[in-house]
Amino acid sequence: MNLHALLRRRESDGNPLRVGLIGAGKFGSMYLSQVRRTPGVRLTAIADLDPARARAALAHVGWSEFEVGSVAFTDDSQALIRRADVDIVIDATGSPAAGIAHVLACCERGKHVVMVNVEADALAGPLLAKKAREAGIVYSLAYGDQPALICEMVDWARACGFEVIAAGKGTKYLPEYHASTPETIWGHYGITPENARLGGLNPQMFNSFLDGSKSAIEMCAVANATGLAAPAGLSFPPCGVDDLARVLRPQADGGMLAHRGQVEVISCLERDGRPVFRDLRWGVYVVFAGGSEYVERCFREYGLVTDPSGRYSALYKPYHLIGLELGISVASVGLRGEPTGAPVAFNADVVATAKRDLREGEMLDGEGGYTVYGKLLPAAESLRLGGLPLGLAHKVKLLREVAAGQPVRWADVEIDAAQPAVRLRREMERLLA
Repeated sequence: MNLHALLRRRESDGNPLRVGLIGAGKFGSMYLSQVRRTPGVRLTAIADLDPARARAALAHVGWSEFEVGSVAFTDDSQALIRRADVDIVIDATGSPAAGIAHVLACCERGKHVVMVNVEADALAGPLLAKKAREAGIVYSLAYGDQPALICEMVDWARACGFEVIAAGKGTKYLPEYHASTPETIWGHYGITPENARLGGLNPQMFNSFLDGSKSAIEMCAVANATGLAAPAGLSFPPCGVDDLARVLRPQADGGMLAHRGQVEVISCLERDGRPVFRDLRWGVYVVFAGGSEYVERCFREYGLVTDPSGRYSALYKPYHLIGLELGISVASVGLRGEPTGAPVAFNADVVATAKRDLREGEMLDGEGGYTVYGKLLPAAESLRLGGLPLGLAHKVKLLREVAAGQPVRWADVEIDAAQPAVRLRREMERLLA
């Protein structure tokens, strides 16, 4: 609350927040559509591998030729971070290695950073956030993306005095989706390959949402930012909004949760493929406990939907607005020095898991590809088995066979230990395990 009033004050004072955007893809473009309409904020620079595409993105979302002329364009993200007229950097690249490099540069240059790049956060977010705090800058998850919205709901519940039982999001899931590849993806979405090509849709990116990798990555970010437990693999129970409190309660009370206080993703499909009634495919939720007979009576008096015992209830948001909401992070970081979610612990990890029997000598192709998907694990379990983080399972060669459904381990691959992303991840394992 009050962010808009504070932004208007910055506008009237002639002291706007100055923002640089790295990556002008879909998420970045959605933010670009809104920043020109937001008082107290100026987009001063965009870095993109294709600056012409970035210019076209501004025109596409409604910027006038005059407005486009006020923005600097570059293909050098490090140069953007060095600019004197950039105070807040938004990383919207999706590349774990690039995201790590950008955060470290922001630490060096004293620039706040908003991480749309949840892939980098899942790989090394706890250490990146620690380095940011030590550098005196704010490291923030991106509002509009589901992890930050979930963190907000968890914070709301806890600030009200409720115990958080579960928190997470909805998605489209069936068990067979774990084996989905960029070649099979469009059939699951009901899109022909030709229409996907004409629409410029990236099959590997879309597949990362379907095969469970993106859900694991996002729940990893939530677990690390809230301290909630990570299960040994998400269960994706079919669940509609009216059944949140009934399904997402502890097993001892008739629910399916292995832990009291954990992340979980629910599916909009029954296991036989039928749609779930009143599903939460695009939204987020939090389940909380009343904690006393008095509060449980209040739940009844004010019409809350509860589990059969009346002890648990839930709140949800039916949608998330992606980059259209990103301005909340920019304002919170720039005006209050507060992140909209940031790692506070190394609770969870995402381990590369074989989609099929993998042969010695094969090259892994990373998130959403043909070879592996991401599985959420407690960080302690990931470290115990020596699991290879999904964010590093790209363009690395297998040294031995890995059976379908089994984790890929560090020892199973040939990897360059000198890569900055590998070094930082190894540093995090040593320091925060």
